[in-house]
Amino acid sequence: MQLTDATAEAQTYSFWEQVNRVFDRAAAYTDHPKGLLDQIKACNSVYRMEFPIKRDDGSIEVIRAYRAEHSHHKLPTKGGIRYAENVTEDEVMALAALMTYKCAIVDVPFGGAKGGVKIDRRKYSETELERITRRYTFELLRKNFIGPGIDVPAPDYGTGPREMAWMLDTYNSFSSNPLEALACVTGKPVGQGGVRGRKEATGRGVFFGVREACSVVEDMEALGLQPGLSGKRVVVQGLGNVGYHAAKFLAEGGAVLVGLAEIEGAIYNPDGLDLEAVMEHRRRTGSILNFPGAKNLERSQDALELPCDILVPAALENQITVENAPRIQAKIIAEAANGPVTIEAEEILLKKGVLIIPDIYLNAGGVTVSYFEWLRNLYHVRFGRLSKRFEERTFSRILEVIEDLTGKRVPVELVQEVAHGADEEDLVNSGLEETMINAYQEILAIRRKHSVDLRTAAFIDAIDKVARSYLELGIFP
Repeated sequence: MQLTDATAEAQTYSFWEQVNRVFDRAAAYTDHPKGLLDQIKACNSVYRMEFPIKRDDGSIEVIRAYRAEHSHHKLPTKGGIRYAENVTEDEVMALAALMTYKCAIVDVPFGGAKGGVKIDRRKYSETELERITRRYTFELLRKNFIGPGIDVPAPDYGTGPREMAWMLDTYNSFSSNPLEALACVTGKPVGQGGVRGRKEATGRGVFFGVREACSVVEDMEALGLQPGLSGKRVVVQGLGNVGYHAAKFLAEGGAVLVGLAEIEGAIYNPDGLDLEAVMEHRRRTGSILNFPGAKNLERSQDALELPCDILVPAALENQITVENAPRIQAKIIAEAANGPVTIEAEEILLKKGVLIIPDIYLNAGGVTVSYFEWLRNLYHVRFGRLSKRFEERTFSRILEVIEDLTGKRVPVELVQEVAHGADEEDLVNSGLEETMINAYQEILAIRRKHSVDLRTAAFIDAIDKVARSYLELGIFP
């Protein structure tokens, strides 16, 4: 049934309610007891805190912050920390729930969590941000909301490796177990225990997921598209870490970037945009607008309505609503951000035949590689360190045998390409690719079995896996 304007206005839901509505829709396809489903859906712990910080001018400001741990079916819990003015308790609960389901879908053994600090980071100096981050970490420590086996934060909107290093140092100052302290956060600088490939991981995971979706012949035929990424027109909203790397890898994979959007507006060129040239233009001018050869769009959200094959919303939640959903021209929406499409808008888009690749699968690359970093920190050894040279010698010997048998020399370029032992980044990217491919195929099988959309199929997959964990653990006492 098409929603009227009045109906759409009446049926507005909070982010947390939207997540739970999708959960209920998917749970109807399972046979788990209601009590078990209620436990899976519930947010186990929410910590709201307010603490003072001293500004550079000597004034005192009270900061509000949150940490939500949605599910303890597996420990530690895992989830990013965002710095944004619009952070709310509802939002961190919803994002923590999505993290639970996301980890289950990609078979990462964590429960879901999320944190937020209610600030506009642009209004604070670096020293003020450091004080905020360290005090926030201390507050988490006081309530046992952080630790390698308890709750492991990571970067999110408005945070990055620098903030994770501050958190690590603060945690380490109070930890009684320095041997495992490195694993208290992920997304750290490589020199502080971070893993190579983590920065690009979410965007690279988006690329792997979109590539896998575009390889399904039946789905591409239904959309009137050819299988594969080559030549597909892409619009990306948000050029932060996730959006930039998603755009970069999609373009390298053969797609054509026709639209890019940032907070200051958007640009469009149906013949294609050079991502690196756009980013350089933004560094020089402070804006992507007025890029040579491109048309300016005053509002960032206008880019969502551009003609394209694949739309990648990589900014914040609730970007596609009942108001603009009827004007969306994309045939595929790849949710690189969390919750960019409201549940009401999704109904409209699905009726239009749009293929929506859901966030709880598509942006799981970050937590997947965070898992690899967490393991690296616990093992205290760099991936590839023990095997790289051995592999190179083995591959070189194989090529030498081939040369002896054929009497022909293998070209030097081929030797360099083939006789290459996997280093840490190679292994991380390989593990990420394997994870994203396997997870999509699982979701696809469930979608075909129940004749549902991809988001419902992904939730069914997550619910079944979390339910299995609870059933195996039993109820205490």
